[in-house]
Amino acid sequence: MAIHNIRGKTGEQLAAEYLITQGYDIRDMNWRDGKLEIDIVATDKTTLVIVEVKTRSTDKYGFPEEAINEKKIRHLVHAADAYLKYTDIPFETTRFDVITITGEGDDRLLEHVQDAFYPPLEK
Repeated sequence: MAIHNIRGKTGEQLAAEYLITQGYDIRDMNWRDGKLEIDIVATDKTTLVIVEVKTRSTDKYGFPEEAINEKKIRHLVHAADAYLKYTDIPFETTRFDVITITGEGDDRLLEHVQDAFYPPLEK
């Protein structure tokens, strides 16, 4: 496995552990439906939380959150829709969060942005 893939999986695991310490329940990790994927599906009381995790060893080439563009947001919204249809579990609300992790080892910085974006209107 390439080093960036290992870094990504490590970041997702760190993000899941962080969410658990914050009282979230982890429902799924790396949930897939065809080409659709969600890094972490969690619940926060009555809210379904779709979490995109971005991990970088450095911010030399930009901050991790900058990789979440309009195309990625649309992909996540379609994935969340597929997840809701697949599980058929009603939630009062759905929220899209982003967790970024920058750095390596003990110098990692984890940031959690709740309601990082709202689903765009279909064109």
